[in-house]
Amino acid sequence: MELNPRQLEAIEHKNGPLLIVAGAGSGKTKTLTGRLLKFLENGINPENIIAITFTNKAANEMKSRVINTINTLQLTIDKKNSAYQGSNVKGQMFTNGQCPFVGTFHSLGARILKNEAESVKRTAAFTIFDEDDASSLIKTAMKSLDISKDQYNPAAIRGQISSVKNELLAPEEYLDKRSLTIFKKYEELLIQNNGFDFDDLIEKAVWLFKNEPDILKKYQKQFQYILVDEYQDVNTSQYQFVKLLAQEHKNLSVVGDDAQSIYAFRGSDFRNFLNFESDWSNAKVVKLEQNYRSTGTIITAASEVIKNNKSQKPKELWTKNEAGELIRVIETNDAEQEANFVADKIQKLIMKDSGVAILYRTNAQSRAIEQELIVNQIPYKIFGGLKFYERKEIKDIVAALRVAFNPKDGVSAERLTKTLPKETAKYLCQELPRLGKELSILQLISFFLENGNYFEFLDKKFKNSRERVENINELIVFASGFKNLSEFLERVSLLQSSDQPANQLLVNGQRSIVNLMTIHLAKGLEFDNVFVIGCNESLLPHQMSWGSQDDLEEERRLMYVAMTRAKKELCLSFYNLPSRFLYEIPPELTEFISISNRHNELPDEEEIYIE
Repeated sequence: MELNPRQLEAIEHKNGPLLIVAGAGSGKTKTLTGRLLKFLENGINPENIIAITFTNKAANEMKSRVINTINTLQLTIDKKNSAYQGSNVKGQMFTNGQCPFVGTFHSLGARILKNEAESVKRTAAFTIFDEDDASSLIKTAMKSLDISKDQYNPAAIRGQISSVKNELLAPEEYLDKRSLTIFKKYEELLIQNNGFDFDDLIEKAVWLFKNEPDILKKYQKQFQYILVDEYQDVNTSQYQFVKLLAQEHKNLSVVGDDAQSIYAFRGSDFRNFLNFESDWSNAKVVKLEQNYRSTGTIITAASEVIKNNKSQKPKELWTKNEAGELIRVIETNDAEQEANFVADKIQKLIMKDSGVAILYRTNAQSRAIEQELIVNQIPYKIFGGLKFYERKEIKDIVAALRVAFNPKDGVSAERLTKTLPKETAKYLCQELPRLGKELSILQLISFFLENGNYFEFLDKKFKNSRERVENINELIVFASGFKNLSEFLERVSLLQSSDQPANQLLVNGQRSIVNLMTIHLAKGLEFDNVFVIGCNESLLPHQMSWGSQDDLEEERRLMYVAMTRAKKELCLSFYNLPSRFLYEIPPELTEFISISNRHNELPDEEEIYIE
């Protein structure tokens, strides 16, 4: 490996706790992989090493790098004495079929629980219940206790139980009496079904470590060298899991970046990262500050934004890359004009075979840009999510409007019948055809939402009901631009049928794809050209964050993550009020363009914001 001095310093650190503060694009995976290989080179038994990641993708990447590096060294094994020949590697356990454990927190937890199943009242042949299975089991628990779903929301109960397990909370203190009863019954049913839910894989392992000292000692003896990726994202149970395992030998190496901690909504607490030196005395800290990904302009701009956060471990990101293009800050009138601008620019970029990503704060924002890409026959892919008109809540509303427009549409009527209570669906299917001749599109949507108790349905059915409501609001905004129901339904149908353009753009014989995704999903990825749309107050930062300094700082970290995904060119667009974060970018690093012709530069911040 080609390593810079800081990477080499981290890799060659001897025993003891190590915190690697890895700025965006600074080669953290290379460094963590290099440290694992160094352990092997020093003769550490592979069985004594574990590397923990958050995703299977990250685990597979690290495992692949380890195996490829070993293969590159062309190691041969002397079967007689199991010593490596032709290298400095002294280990006696590493063969082509044997590798240190490299996997996710949950896969490691599952492995431990499989070995210790009897201690948690299961057998080794246990089932891991997914989210749907767990939700069904909660409903079974409630039914057996004669607790109505109208009294207690199963989805809310599922969320509470997940919080209890992930945050290692005392259920007696956190849950009300009725929820506690459901929780206990749910746990009984898990045992009866010889199953664990996903949260159990860490929480039950931590319980074992705390309540069975011999079990803890066994795994402390086995896992003497622990490496953890993305340490800023650990939640309470994962933090305790690692801390207990590492207590004996203290050979804990963690890597991460507090400036990229963006998963508080999942329970992650970046303060575990900030407090590493307090938790582990004599911890060595190595900062990886050289960025290999982005231009100098992008790195300087992103650094200026993130330095406004108070809760952080400061670092000075720098790069040897050229300064590159100025960052474009685009003012538009609305989401449609913004999407039109972006699509026009992308037409030119994809002909140059440039990697393109469009990032946004909320899934609802994809609607306008999707429609513009479809109209312009630009192939696109929604990364990690559904296209706008494929989302359940959108399809349900469109089905109701189709029934209102065409009473003979049995397919749409059947969808409503399968989604809503039988009597509710029957009433809607009777009334909508009549009202379709009398009410406007927005009135029809309102009638469906109100009489179908649709928001209540979303709250009960889905944990992400707030996000689904945002999608509905976006559909309402779009629908408000149509004079009649016929035109609206025709437009939606054409957009759906054109979802995969027939006349797809080919570059070097390959179908060119534009990637659309939320900023949360973009973390860890990189693209030549990045468009961050909706850089508005109320979107980025999201209006839900305005009342909390901690939440605002997480929003600023989101902006930092979005900006640092770009390798060559970065475009930040807004309509309505520009995001406060745009004012934190030095103006000499930006080119301001107003498509709306309202301003020649960012409007004076003091004129538009009221603190």
